[in-house]
Parts: sequence; C-alpha cells; structure tokens
Amino acid sequence: MRAILPVLAIGLLISAGSLGAQQPALQTQETAPQTSSTTATNSQPKTAPQKLLVPTGTRLPLILHNAVTTRNAKPGDPIYLETIYPIVIEDRILIPAGTYVQGEITEAKRPGKVKGTGEIRLRINSMILPNGYSVDLNAVPTNTGTGGNESTDAEGNVHGDTDKATDVGTVVKTTAAGAGIGAIAGRSAAGAGIGAGAGAAVGLAAVLLTRGPELELPRGATVDVILDRPVYLDASRINFTDPGRASDMPGPANREPTRSRSPL
Repeated sequence: MRAILPVLAIGLLISAGSLGAQQPALQTQETAPQTSSTTATNSQPKTAPQKLLVPTGTRLPLILHNAVTTRNAKPGDPIYLETIYPIVIEDRILIPAGTYVQGEITEAKRPGKVKGTGEIRLRINSMILPNGYSVDLNAVPTNTGTGGNESTDAEGNVHGDTDKATDVGTVVKTTAAGAGIGAIAGRSAAGAGIGAGAGAAVGLAAVLLTRGPELELPRGATVDVILDRPVYLDASRINFTDPGRASDMPGPANREPTRSRSPL
C-alpha cells in the first residue's frame, strides 16, 4: 500500500504538467488567427488621393485687397488678393471666384531724386479656397497696375511712372514765369533772358530736390498671375457647384493715377 501511494503522486504530477503545457498551446492557437488578420490588414496598399491639374499657363485674374505704396512698403509685408473669375477645366470648377490669395512684398524701392522709378517686387505664395482648402502657388504677377504707366517685368517687379512730363512742365512754367518777371523788371529783352534763365534754374532745382512719383497700388488694383508650373488639387476637396463671386470693391478704372511727389 505504501508503494502504491508514491506512484499515484507521480502520476498526478505528470497529469498536471501535461495540462499546463496544453493551456498555452490553446491560447496560442486562439490568438494566431487575430495576428494573421492584423498583418493582412496592414499589408494592404493605401490608394493615393486623386489629383486634379491646373496646367501651366493658366491665368489667374486677381484684385488687391490692401493698398501698397513705396512710401512705406518693406520686404516681408503681406498682400491680400482675391480671384475675380472662376477657373473651369473640363466643365469642372476648380477655383471659384472669391478664392483668397496671399502673397508678400519681397523688395521695395522708393523713386530717386534725379533718376529711377518706384519699384515693388511681389510674390504670390498660396490660395485658400472657399471651403478652407489651402494650396501653395509660388508665382509672380505678370501684369499689375491701375491703368497708368506702371509696368511689370518677368520677375514680378512693378515699376512706377517716371513722370517726365511733369518734370518738363515744372521747368517750362518756372522759365516762363521768370522771363515775365525779368521783362517787367528790366524793361528789355536782356531782362527777359536773365529772368528766363533764373526761372529755369529754379524749375530744375525743384525737380532735382524732389523724388519722383511714389508707386501706389490702391485697394482694388488688378493683379494678373500666369502659372509657370502646374498646380495639383486634391479631387476629394474640389466639389464646387457654384462658380462663386468676387467681393464688391471700388476699382481703379475711374480713378486718376496717383502722381504724388515727395520732397524727402
């Protein structure tokens, strides 16, 4: 009887160990399908979002929201614009009118006292569509102004008017006035000549001591941008059914170009 008890004890220990070894195996078999399923899910390729193309050469007509002048403009100053006409490609509205556009002044130069015109260099950085979707542009204007004698080069530099006609008029007026005063004072042609010379000198001094007209782009000035690279838009964000409308702002069409001169 005493010999049987140790044998039974050993048998019970072997049975317990056998059950313990089987338990992890069952757990492993239960979790194995979940691990396999997770791996299969993560291995599925993610599809890239569909892109819509605004091609190179597309013209974006814009209108300026904040006035800019060489009198106080400096590099880094922001400019705010807005599209005034929708961009439609293949019967789909990609950029509605009223889309906000942001840029900055990268360089500003006041006109000189003897020569040179006011210059401002602009860069267009981004646009925000009506649904809040923001897109990088990185473009420069190709035409900017108020209908005066401004010009824009290929690098986005806006050049102001030289105002040479006004300079000539100042000299002519002061010359004529000096001649009249000299003729009255001297009662002779010689007096008139002396007066004319003095008047011309005064007029020339007035021109040399004052700067040329400041370059001013008022609120409502037009700015044209032609894309020099394609712009890709996320198709899932472009679902516009209304072409939009630009804000009502006073345009510069009936405004006389500003030709203010500064003595400083």
